[in-house]
This record gives sequence, C-alpha cells and structure tokens, in this order.
Amino acid sequence: MNERIGELLVRQNMLTAEQLKRARDEARTNGARLGHQITKLGYLQETELTDFVAKQYGLPSIELAEFEIDRDVIKLIPEEVALKHTVIPVNRAGSTLILATADPSNIFAIDDIKFLTGYNVEVVVSSEVAIKAAIDKYYDKSASFADVMSDLDVEDLELIQDEDDVDVGELARESEDAPVVKLVNLILTDAVKRNASDIHIEPYEKEFRARYRIDGMLYEVMKPPMKLRNAITSRLKIMAELDIAERRLPQDGRIKLKMGRGKEMDFRVSSLPTLFGEKVVLRLLDKSNLQLDMTKLGFEQQQLDVFKDCIHRPFGMVLVTGPTGSGKTTSLYSALAELNKISENISTAEDPVEFNLSGINQVQMHEEIGLNFAAALRSFLRQDPDIIMVGEIRDFETAEIAIKAALTGHLVLSTLHTNDAPSTVNRLLNMGIEPFLVASSVNCILAQRLARKVCEECKERDTEVTKQALLDAGLSEEEIAKATLYRGRGCRNCSETGYKGRIAVYEVMELTEELKEFVLNGASSMELKREAIRGGMMTLRRSALNKLVEGTTTLSEVLRVSTSDK
Repeated sequence: MNERIGELLVRQNMLTAEQLKRARDEARTNGARLGHQITKLGYLQETELTDFVAKQYGLPSIELAEFEIDRDVIKLIPEEVALKHTVIPVNRAGSTLILATADPSNIFAIDDIKFLTGYNVEVVVSSEVAIKAAIDKYYDKSASFADVMSDLDVEDLELIQDEDDVDVGELARESEDAPVVKLVNLILTDAVKRNASDIHIEPYEKEFRARYRIDGMLYEVMKPPMKLRNAITSRLKIMAELDIAERRLPQDGRIKLKMGRGKEMDFRVSSLPTLFGEKVVLRLLDKSNLQLDMTKLGFEQQQLDVFKDCIHRPFGMVLVTGPTGSGKTTSLYSALAELNKISENISTAEDPVEFNLSGINQVQMHEEIGLNFAAALRSFLRQDPDIIMVGEIRDFETAEIAIKAALTGHLVLSTLHTNDAPSTVNRLLNMGIEPFLVASSVNCILAQRLARKVCEECKERDTEVTKQALLDAGLSEEEIAKATLYRGRGCRNCSETGYKGRIAVYEVMELTEELKEFVLNGASSMELKREAIRGGMMTLRRSALNKLVEGTTTLSEVLRVSTSDK
C-alpha cells in the first residue's frame, strides 16, 4: 500500500496521524508493507482496508478465501513473481487475466505481469494476508512425506551401522538433497505450515514416529523406517549444535531457520534418552504469531479491566497460573508489552527466554552454574528495578524474595502451576509463605486454559448437543434458549479436525479486602472460590461457557479445559 492511501485514511478519520506514523515507522523497521502493519497493529480490519483501497481506485474487491482458483491459471505466474509483487492470478477470460493485488498503485508489478504472460491484466483488490495465504495454498510445491520416503532406498537405510554408530562428519557434510536431510527439513517446514506448536520425534521398540501438536492436540504425521532412527535424531542434534556423541544424558539446544520470504523460525530442541533411543521434542517459537494485544487474547471485558488495573499498580504481585502450554507466557508478555515504557526498568528471569522483547532486560537461567530464579531475583533488586518478571516460582526461596520485592515498591509478575486461581493461595502457603505476607503482597491471580476454536471455513450448526448436557455443564435454561451452538464439519483448512486456532479462557481473582481476610483466617481453596464468585469473579468454566454461547468453541472443549463449579 502506498503512502497516498495512508494520508487518505487519516483524512477520512479512519486513522489518526499518530497511528499512521507508528505504522509507517514499524513497517520500515520490519521491512513490511504499510497496509499490513496497519492491520497488524489492529487499527483497521483487513476487510475495512481492502474495501477502502478498492473504493479509492474504483476497483472491485475479492474475498480470496471463498474463491477456488484453477491450477492452470496459477501456472501463468511463477511463485517468485507472485511473492515479489504480492499478487496472485485469479481467473482468465480470453486474452484477459484477472489479478488480485493489495496495492493497485504498483504499476511496475502490473506491467511486469503483462510482459511475462502476454495477457491484458485486470486488477481486483484483496488483502495482503489473504494473498499470502493463497500463495501458500496454491504454490505448495514442497515434497510430500510419501515422495521423500520413496527416495529412501536400501543404500540410504545403511546410514547407521550395526552398532548404531553414526559418522558425524558424514552427516554434517550431507548435501541438502540427501534423503535424511530432506526428510528432517520437510518435518520442520510442514510443522510450520500446519501451525504446530511442538514436534515429537519418538523411538519405540518396533516403530519410530513423528507427531505434531496442533491447537493443543497431538496428531501422528508419519512413521519413518526404524533404521533411520539415529540418523534423524543425529541430524536434528547437529542442527541444534548438541553433542552428537552423548546419548545417555538429556540435552537442550536451539535451531534457527530462515524459512524464506524473510521469515525466521526458532525451534527449541530437547533430547531425552528413552529405553529405545533418544526422543527429540522441538517447540516452535514464531515471533510473528506472538499476540501481545491483551484485547485479542480472550478476556471478557470485566476480567480485562480488573487485570489491567492490577498490573498498573505501582507494587504488588500478579500471578498467572495454569498447566504447561496454557498460554501463561503469552499473557505475561502481553502484560509486559502494556507496561513497557521508557520510564520503566523491566527485568525478566526466564527459563528459557522464548521471545526477545525490545526494551526489556531478559535473563536466561543457567542452573548448572548457579544462575537460578532466586539468584537472578537477588541481582535484579540491586539493579534499580521497577517491574520484575520471574518465569516461575518453584520453591520457597524464590517465593520469599519475590514477595519481599512486591512489598518494597516493585511490581512482580510470575507464574505457578496450579489448577485454578483460588488454589494458588494454598500453593504459596504450602511452600512456607506466611498468610499475612500472601495477603499483603498479591494483587491478583490469573488462571487460564486454551480452548480450540471452531474452524470458520467449515462451521455449521451443532444440533446433536442435548439440553441436559448443557444444563450439566452449567448453562441456565434462558442461556440455552438463546444459544446457537456450532461445530466444525472438517475441511482442508483445519486438516479435517473441525478446529482451527485457540482462544484463552480466564479466571481473574483480585485479592479484595474481603478475600484477604479469608486468606489471613486460613480458608480452604473451596471457601476462597465461593467468596471470590460472590464478589463477582468469573470462573474458568463460566468463561468457557461464554465462548460456547458465542459460538467460538464446542461443548467438548468446554468440558476438556474446565471443571464444574458445583
């Protein structure tokens, strides 16, 4: 999108001058287009921007997701040209080619395609995100697992000798065309394409398999031959710069991959010796997918207001709780992004540092040399801090220092592993923290889970859920009468699962004066929960039920991520 459209958006009061300036600056920094940055910052919806651009140029707009493009039409423009200009051919009529673009002012792109194809070009407008998604969809030339497996002939399977020794030099020198290298690259790139959060490479006695975790659930994607077990593991360890000869101890490393189109992907690698070989788990860290806008995480408005109020207090402790993979890090990072100002000194102790955030001093823990959360916290307190984030409170020592910091004028953010917000208080007491210290230091406790969202592409009315099941889940008769439930039928977009993406469900418990009295009197977590609900707290189950009534998720997901309040 050119600068003129930016100025017109300001003139039409669709953007403020400050918003345009920020989008322009960030677009220059990130090497992105202005239109993409405007939508990424949440100033305008994709459809609003597309309709505005189309109107300004007097051109029709198109929703590419609802349009099936003929493969013969796609072949008219090579992928590198489509990527270079962010365009995609949509249709062909006689000697005319219909071309979708996000920037109709780019005359060079249109002339380039006229010259390349020999067709007259007619332009329609679509959003940059939709065009990139269509390019990914229609130009998917990567080999399939079946293609790569068919390349693995008998000679390839002799990479591992009888005594299971791998020639490190040989593996490191293997060309990009070597079948094992191809297979590992395909596993990594396919996981990125499918928006997987983790890859599990697992050896068993009689089989070897690869699984992806997509939207919180594990799916098996392939079973490579057993003889490739050590070759694949060794290839991943070489990429992560781990000790390939050490197979008896767990190891941790990182792989940084350039995925093309300027996209970088981080994989956090963990190897674990099991009975039948090393299991390797890779966590995908995609900074472009990191959602730091609190309003888009899934908070109900009342919950968001309470949480924001608590993190904007000058001191005290805000705790985020939930199991591994429940989105605690994203919630903490979004809170830090909200608090990140030039006037604040923010330090974080993390294990590991998942994403680097500019303007925040992030410290990686190294237990083996004595740099743990407690040691980092002590050091932070000598560094004139305003805001401190501790990755996790695991022991009495860390809890004690964090609480002292919260009582001496610092805002402390941290996580704990508990089932819900009220039980967090008991967890701290069990660690040995005195009730009066908990009551005077903790501002707010946020418990969360991630529920899968119904796929928008194949969403349909769900008529199979019984009224009794909804009543048992906790909905009232009135809510059931008004609710329209949906499910995903299963389509290509969601890999036939019926779900695409996730949304957080929250339980925000502010420690009000009444609740503090309960803590001081040694109340159980059940009593705390009842009092918090009386005070207006929305529980995890209630938050999940709201998402069900809105049609965002399904009853089975509500039951999976939350327990009954009865």
